[in-house]
Amino acid sequence: MARNDEDAENAASYHDIHVEELRRKSPPWYCSTRYGLSCIAFFGFVVLYALRVDMSVAMVCMVNHTALKTPSTAKAGGMNVSINGTGHTYYLGNNSLNHSTLIQMSLDLPTTRAPTGKGDNDKCGLNEAEARRRDGPFVWDETTQARILSGFFYGYLVTQIPGGWLASKYGGKWVFGGFMLAASISTLLMPMAANIDYRFLIALRVICGLGSGVAFPSMHAFFASWAPPLERSKLLNIAYAGTQVGIVVTTPLSGILCEEGFAGGWGSIFYILGGFGVVWCLAWFILANNSPAQHPRISEDEKDYIMGSLQGQIDHAAEKRKMSKKINVPWKAMFLSMPVWAIIVANVVADWGAYTFLTNIPTYINDVLKFDYKANGALSALPYICFWFVIVLTGFLADKIRSAKWLSTGMTRKVLNTVGMIGPVIFLISLGFVDCTKPALAMALLTIGISITGCVWNSYTVNHVDIAPQYAGILFGISNTVASVTGIASPEVVGAVRSSDLDKTVAWRVIFVIASAIYLFGAIFYFIFASGEIQPWAQDLDSSPELPEEVPLSDRKEDAAIA
Repeated sequence: MARNDEDAENAASYHDIHVEELRRKSPPWYCSTRYGLSCIAFFGFVVLYALRVDMSVAMVCMVNHTALKTPSTAKAGGMNVSINGTGHTYYLGNNSLNHSTLIQMSLDLPTTRAPTGKGDNDKCGLNEAEARRRDGPFVWDETTQARILSGFFYGYLVTQIPGGWLASKYGGKWVFGGFMLAASISTLLMPMAANIDYRFLIALRVICGLGSGVAFPSMHAFFASWAPPLERSKLLNIAYAGTQVGIVVTTPLSGILCEEGFAGGWGSIFYILGGFGVVWCLAWFILANNSPAQHPRISEDEKDYIMGSLQGQIDHAAEKRKMSKKINVPWKAMFLSMPVWAIIVANVVADWGAYTFLTNIPTYINDVLKFDYKANGALSALPYICFWFVIVLTGFLADKIRSAKWLSTGMTRKVLNTVGMIGPVIFLISLGFVDCTKPALAMALLTIGISITGCVWNSYTVNHVDIAPQYAGILFGISNTVASVTGIASPEVVGAVRSSDLDKTVAWRVIFVIASAIYLFGAIFYFIFASGEIQPWAQDLDSSPELPEEVPLSDRKEDAAIA
C-alpha cells in the first residue's frame, strides 16, 4: 500500500513537471487560442447582460409616473388608465377593453409639481415641465413593473440544469450561441409587444430568460475543456467580466437613447441591443470550437499543453472523435456533498444581492436621488465599472495566490467570498440613511458596496470547476437554477416595500438591510463548508494521469527531486 502511494505521488509530481514543460513550449498568452476564445466569450457576456438589464433602464422612461400619482387614475383590466382630463395623449394596451388594439387615452396632468412618492420631501421633486417631459406612454403600477422585470427570471431558471447537461454532452459552442440567438430575437420584438399588451412583453422577457439561462452553465462546460487548472480564474473571469461591461455600457447608453433615440426613445434600446446580439451570435458560430481537439487553428504546442494539464479531469477521447460524451452523473453523491451546498448557498445569496441592485439601481436613483434619464443611466453604470475592475484584479490575484502556494485553492475561494459578502454590509446599511440631499455620498456608498461584491466572482463562481470539472456545467446549472428564484423574489420584495406606506428613503433602507442580512448568512455558510479539491465522486477514474511508458519510476523520482 505504501509503495502504491509513493508511486502515485511520484506520478503526480512527474505529471506536474511534464505539464510545466508543455506550458513553456506553448505560445504566450497574448497569442494563444484559449485567451482569444475567452475574449470572444467576453463580448458574449456583454450581450447577455445588455439583454438582461435593458428593461431596468427602459422601464424608467416607458412608465408614465405622473399618471400613477394622479388620483383619477383607475384600474381597468389589470392596467392603470386615466379616465378624465385634458393635455397630453398616451397609449395603453388593454386586452380587456380591446383585444388587439391600442387604446388612446388622455391623462389628467396636475398643474403643480409632481409628487415623487409617499411622504417624499418636495425639495427633491421635479417641476411640472420636467415631469411631463420624462413621462412615458405606459401606465404600469409598481406591481406590474415588478412582474415585467422578474419575467426574465421565470425563463432563466428553467434552462439552467438542461443547459448544463446539454453543454456537458454536446459542448458549449452551439448551446451558448443558439440560445443567445433566441434571446436576441425576442429582444428585437419587445417594442411591438409593449404596445400590444404588457403580458405579451412579459412572455418575451420569459423567452429572453430561457435563452440567457444556459450561458453560465454552458460556459463552465466550455472552459472545463479549454482552461488549464491554474488559469481557470483568469480565463473564466475575463469572459465573465463581460457581464459588468455589459451593465456599464448598457445603462448609460439606454439613458441616452431614452431621450435621443428613435421609436419613442425607449424602443431604440431594444432594437439596437437585440441587433448587436444577433451579430455576436454569428461571430461566435464561426470562431468558437468546443475543445482544443476540435479547433482547426490552434497550435500543436498549445493543444498539448491544455490537454496534458487536464489529463485525468476531462475525457478528450470523445472530443477527438467529435462525438458526444456519455455522461453518468453521480446525482446522489453530488447532492450529499457539503461543498456543493456551500456553492448553492453562496450562489443564492450573491444573486439576491445582485438582482436587488442590478434590476433596481435605476429605480433607486429615480426614487431617492431624482436624477434625469441621462444622469440616471450614467450613475447606474458607475458601480459596475468598479465592480468589473475588482473581478479582473481578483481573478489574477486568486491564480497568483494558488500558483505561489500562499493559500490552498479552497482557502483562496473562502477568503474572497468572505470579503465579497461581508464587505458590502456596512456600506449598504449606511446607504439606507442617506437621502436626496447628499447624492454624492449616496453614490459613493453604493459604488463601494457593489464593487466589493466582485470578489465573489473568484470564489463560488469558479468553485464548480475546482471540485467537479467533469460536471462543472451541470453543477453550475443546479446552483444557478436555485439562485435564479431570487431573480423573481427580489423584484417582488422590492416592489412590495416600495408600494407600502413607507417614505421612499425609508423603504430603500429596509431593502438594503434585508440584503445585508442575507449576505452575512452566505459568508458564514460558505466559509465553513466550501472546498477547493476535486471531490471523490467527481474524479474521472478512466482517464487518470498517465506517464510516458519510456520513463522508469526511479527516473521520475529523480527528475522530480531535481526540479
